[in-house]
Amino acid sequence: MQPGYSRYSPYGQDFREGRTRTGFEAALSRNSVYSSEQEQKEMEANPQLKAFVESMRRAAEATNFGLSFRYSDLVFHPKKSPRPILQNVTGSIEQGQLVAVMGGSGAGKSTFVNVLMGKTSNTGGIVAVNNTPGKMKVYKKLTGYVPQDDIVLPELTVYENIVHSARIRLPRNWSKKDVEAHVESVIDCLELSHVRDSRVGSVGKPVISGGQRKRVSIGMELAAAPMAIFLDEPTSGLDATAASSIMRTLKAIARLGISIIVIIHQPRTEIFDLFDNLILLGNGQTIYEGPQMESQTYFESMGFQFPEHSNHADVITDIITGNGREYNSAGDVSKEALISHWAKMRQGKSEEAYERRSVRSTMLGDTGMRQALKKRGAPYIKQGWLCLCRAMLQQYRARAALFAEMGLAVLAGALLGLANNPKNGIMFVGLFHEPYEVLSTAIDFFSAPQFALLIAIAIGLVAGAPGVKLFSEETLLYRREAEAGHSRLAYFLAKVISVFPRMALGCMHFTVPLFLLSVPIIDWGLAFLTNLLYFYCIYGLASIVSMVVRREDAPLFATMIALITGILSGSAPPLASVKDWHMEWLWRASPATWLAELYFGQLVAPFAYLFQVDIAAEATGYHLDRKWLNIGVLVAIGTAYRLIAFAGMVLGHRLRR
Repeated sequence: MQPGYSRYSPYGQDFREGRTRTGFEAALSRNSVYSSEQEQKEMEANPQLKAFVESMRRAAEATNFGLSFRYSDLVFHPKKSPRPILQNVTGSIEQGQLVAVMGGSGAGKSTFVNVLMGKTSNTGGIVAVNNTPGKMKVYKKLTGYVPQDDIVLPELTVYENIVHSARIRLPRNWSKKDVEAHVESVIDCLELSHVRDSRVGSVGKPVISGGQRKRVSIGMELAAAPMAIFLDEPTSGLDATAASSIMRTLKAIARLGISIIVIIHQPRTEIFDLFDNLILLGNGQTIYEGPQMESQTYFESMGFQFPEHSNHADVITDIITGNGREYNSAGDVSKEALISHWAKMRQGKSEEAYERRSVRSTMLGDTGMRQALKKRGAPYIKQGWLCLCRAMLQQYRARAALFAEMGLAVLAGALLGLANNPKNGIMFVGLFHEPYEVLSTAIDFFSAPQFALLIAIAIGLVAGAPGVKLFSEETLLYRREAEAGHSRLAYFLAKVISVFPRMALGCMHFTVPLFLLSVPIIDWGLAFLTNLLYFYCIYGLASIVSMVVRREDAPLFATMIALITGILSGSAPPLASVKDWHMEWLWRASPATWLAELYFGQLVAPFAYLFQVDIAAEATGYHLDRKWLNIGVLVAIGTAYRLIAFAGMVLGHRLRR
């Protein structure tokens, strides 16, 4: 199916007036994706477009880049579903086409696209890429996906968002200079040069416009030199002008040879006329698949009438959702009738005609495809370093939150220090050694455990909410990057390592005022290490919460769970009583118990020359001489929390509801 022009110049006023195009839109004047003479002229006139095309060819290791898809009798039937979501879907998508997937709610649009992308495995039928059947997930490094929501990092600039994607996903043998040149060509062609160094901002606090955010999202995929791009509602939330501009850009990209597949709902007339092909679905089956310009003729042959000056996209949407009675007063307008009619039409088409639709797809052979796949993507170590640099930059840009966290740590440490200042650092009074037991009048076994309890609670309140934001704010971004082939482990380790300096700063701001005011009899370095390891545990625990709780609720849940963890320190009720209940295992599962035991040992053991410290240990349930075991267990618990969090991140949507 050759791309065709629309009935009336849908490309805007500048096209009708003959204004010189820039960026990708310079490709809109092309009559074919294979017009070499015209292509040469366009490239000479538009150096940005020339640079982009040359980068694409180099990445694809082929003269013509782009993927074609063939699918036959496609079926997707989940195990727990009473009926298939997709069934008997047959057709093809040629490279260099802008294809719209349309249908009502529950028609199977997203499932169909997910199968083509390899995100979902079809349970029946055949899917082939460039006439080569195989598992679709193999090709995920060669495809791009732009979600409906613009999933970008608000702290980063336009350039930084796009270049990170390029460094991770482009062929590993490209030099830094080559990658940056490709990114610059993408930014220039997307007409984002004037906002190149502007931060993207969030939806609530935007820095660039909605249309520009969408272009950044598209640019993150183009930076990876994909051969096909799938987009989910690319015009959603945009005004008419921005929506038309985005779709003209996508049309221009398709003219260069990249396959563009768009899920869209009721497009405007000028957008509808940009599409080369339509795939119309209903009840998970095909209602129409073919050229956009022939769709009206097809439905008119079934008895439907298109009102004059109507938006054909709206009419077609009404028809394929079973609401086409006003356009056909006599015939059967049900979706079942439309599906049945298309099935009969498909049977009447010759196999030779179907084969001819995929002739050009063999230009990029299976061997060349596999070679390109092997070279795609940075090594895991490099991915980890790139993710770490990005995470550190994010924290630097979000300095206000860091300052607030440090201020809270200072306040908590100071208040806790003031509360214990009257004790002058003496937090234990025991029974004198014999024969002076009778002189023991003011016994205090529990000030040390209570001091540790307050430290655990304070650190939990300081670190709980910041720890949960480490992953909860980027859940959608992580999924997008993982589906594009980014290393999950590299991302996770980079995020974990990136907060080590933050934890150390928080611990410093908490421990210094605490010890200056309370002056406990414990080595400051050991206390700092112990507090730091407890920060490490709380951040790990908060990471688990962020994986299983909705983003809106995660900070509160993390703070409450950190509070409960602190209470399970063995101070009240005493660990000795817990042992009598045969529940010590629960308290020992909390890092607060190990922190309290270390503090108890260090605050009590120095008085062994004067008091019977063994009696105090028996009364409280703590051990006095397990300093390094306590430290080792804190490290182990914090690490175990992160392993659980990583498992939760991989499972993702299965856990978070």
